[in-house]
Amino acid sequence: MRYVAAYLLAALGGKESPSTGDIKKILDSVGIESDDTRMGKVVSELSGKNVEEVIAQGFSKLASVPSGGAVAVSTSAAPAAGGSAPAPAAEEKKEEKKEESEESEDDMGFGLFD
Repeated sequence: MRYVAAYLLAALGGKESPSTGDIKKILDSVGIESDDTRMGKVVSELSGKNVEEVIAQGFSKLASVPSGGAVAVSTSAAPAAGGSAPAPAAEEKKEEKKEESEESEDDMGFGLFD
């Protein structure tokens, strides 16, 4: 990612086709060591291409990637359909865990903010 980011910075800076030297100069300016083979790979893959078009193609590919949001919705809907009886038991367990954690702080002999 650092090589692609440096390539994009060079392109934004006005270089129509950034070279490995341009990428190396950017990375060296912020103290990042560079690998010539990886820089060469980035330059060879992006040479002759318009950066804006490559980004637009990437956005269209990302649109087809599932984000996993549907899983969270279905799991949160399941307890609501089950009724409200398990809810008080869950609250009691949470309270017990909180009490245990407070006791464990006393056992150590010091608190976090003392």
